[in-house]
Amino acid sequence: MAQKLTEGKIGPSLIRLTLPMVWGIFSIVAFNLADTYFVGQLGTEALAAMSFTFPVVLTLGSLAMGLGVGASSVIARAIGEGDRSRVQRFTTNSLTLALVSVGIFVSAGLLTIDPLFQLLGATPEVLPLIRQYMQVWYFGMIFLVVPMVGNSAIRAAGDTGTPSLIMTFAAGLNIALDPLLIFGLGGLPALGLAGAAWATLLSRALTLVASLLVLQFKEHMLSSKLPDLEETLWCWRDILYVGLPAAAASMITPISIGVITSLLAVHGAIAVAAFGVASRVESLAMIALMALAASMGPFVGQNWGAKAYGRVNRALQLSYLFCFAWGCLVALVLAPIAPSLVRLFDDNAEVVAIAAQYLWIVPISYGTAGIIQVASASFNALGKPVPAIVMTLLRMFVLYIPLAYLGSRLLGPIGIFAAATVANVLVGVGAYVWSRQACSVKIAEKQLYQEQV
Repeated sequence: MAQKLTEGKIGPSLIRLTLPMVWGIFSIVAFNLADTYFVGQLGTEALAAMSFTFPVVLTLGSLAMGLGVGASSVIARAIGEGDRSRVQRFTTNSLTLALVSVGIFVSAGLLTIDPLFQLLGATPEVLPLIRQYMQVWYFGMIFLVVPMVGNSAIRAAGDTGTPSLIMTFAAGLNIALDPLLIFGLGGLPALGLAGAAWATLLSRALTLVASLLVLQFKEHMLSSKLPDLEETLWCWRDILYVGLPAAAASMITPISIGVITSLLAVHGAIAVAAFGVASRVESLAMIALMALAASMGPFVGQNWGAKAYGRVNRALQLSYLFCFAWGCLVALVLAPIAPSLVRLFDDNAEVVAIAAQYLWIVPISYGTAGIIQVASASFNALGKPVPAIVMTLLRMFVLYIPLAYLGSRLLGPIGIFAAATVANVLVGVGAYVWSRQACSVKIAEKQLYQEQV
């Protein structure tokens, strides 16, 4: 539980953190791509049904992510301060908080499947398929939330390799189970879309067991003492101070995607299916930027806790430069191969045409989208969740949705895709300026204090 990230060269430290995360996030993306690929073999209607579930699945995944961000923030800063007992209390109580949250959201989700997806624009033909999937997925939510919080705690200690290894095994199991359960291979019953949900549940169960074992026996971050109610509530308060705004910020994006999905549904199930495929390809293209943002949390948290503000400022400089370079590279690579990538999932000519349009327009803004992710992760790591939620609100509700509505009316799906690009660029520039100013102020305060002493 040493302060692993407060010394040494910054660039190599970020690389050591990010590379394992690239593989770990690739495993998550491969997990989702496998689901999309095998479900696509059931037909465009099944693929559209899964696309309708994306906003809800992402929203609840964002809840787990927010709790993980809150836990990681307080744990990393406690490690930076050298407070071992506090680290163990925060880690243990973050897991109990995850369990309580799961119970609330699973109960609400199971009771609202039909009205919620009808609100998102699901047709009577697609709704039974959605119900098949979500009834199983909701029961497996414990295997999503608890491991995500646990892996965030492990990363806060500076270990990004172990969570990535856990995610890799889970992805491999999911890829193996998908065809068996969806199509009924090997003598198993063919469960169709529900089979994809069962494969997800079983593979996620592996991550639950693995993350708890690592926290207990490798990192020694779990407390063996039974906490009293007052201590538990105190820990929950500190975690939720960052975690609730982080969860809210994370949930804004999939909720907004739900609105975008309903706008696309006006143009037919083909447009929704195309958006689902393009979003999966996009998640693959954004892996490096997501990994970098995830790595900034423990780095910034430990160094801020140790008052090494200059290291945080330099890490942001290097990260933003990488985001811009990566965004340019991905946009250039995707442009000529977009139709071929889409055909791997669905060879419907209309789906290919619309998804390719998305992959020609939106990648222009991937660099600034990465800057938004890095800045948000950094602010959360500092225990300052407000800037992250403000940036997300501006991006989604102030810019993306209104512009997408206007674009949909004027240009159809292309107008919606252009709105995403404009929102990413404008908020990305603001995120860059805001985060750099925050570091500059803290560095100036530290210099003034040292001069006075």
